[in-house]
Amino acid sequence: MPIRLLFKHIVLLISGLISSAVFAENTYKIDPEHTFSSFEYQHWGLSTQRGRFDKNTGSISMDTENKSGSINLEIDANSVNTGSDIFNRAMRSSNFFDTDKFPKISFSSDKMIFNEDKLTQVTGKLTIKNTTLPVTIEVTQFNCRFMILYLREACGANGYTKILRSDFKVGRYVPFVSDEVTLYFNVEAIKE
Repeated sequence: MPIRLLFKHIVLLISGLISSAVFAENTYKIDPEHTFSSFEYQHWGLSTQRGRFDKNTGSISMDTENKSGSINLEIDANSVNTGSDIFNRAMRSSNFFDTDKFPKISFSSDKMIFNEDKLTQVTGKLTIKNTTLPVTIEVTQFNCRFMILYLREACGANGYTKILRSDFKVGRYVPFVSDEVTLYFNVEAIKE
């Protein structure tokens, strides 16, 4: 079989796999190597500070044809990473995340909002320190495609939401350190 014809068959096979995958509910496992949750806040009116959580797990179910799906994301609060060991210990202490008592932060959603084929928002519930409140994540980027690296479909998204940390019992030093925090989610997930 000539190379050109073989290549054409491979492209058609991949296209068929993608087409059949796009029009049904599929489950994707969050890729912990490419998924990070981060946060940003104003520090004493001086600068914007950032940190992130390095360990994220979970799954996403999505039906793009019916524009529906669900997300379950679990964040290891002990994986907080500010770039400073001293500050990391402070963030894990009872003054902030109290990771001995509350080792997990979670987000769960069963509502995805689309504008035509573009995912624009995800609404759900965020739980920090055993306090659960509704949040809406604004999706700034969303793509799905066949990944030759995995030989499977993968989806990725970026989004953010704003919360008041005092609502989640993490309000130490308010108002000197801003109460409002922007949470960012960078997620990649691989079809199971």
